Amino acid sequence: MAWRVAVDRSRCMGSGICTALAPSAFALDGERSRPLTEETAPDDALLDAADSCPAGAVTVTEDGRVLGPRD
Repeated sequence: MAWRVAVDRSRCMGSGICTALAPSAFALDGERSRPLTEETAPDDALLDAADSCPAGAVTVTEDGRVLGPRD
């Protein structure tokens, strides 16, 4: 089972919250964040990053179902 992590770079404002919460999954690339890998093992830190993104740019999915951000 793998989760897919995506960052909508057109929405990302480069706050760095995702990189602080899940440094093994995200990196700042210039002024925007990017996932280090497209698929990763499940990790609650990824959901926290998606929940905490002020721009709503981080999405975590599993088999096409959105897991994060959580409502």
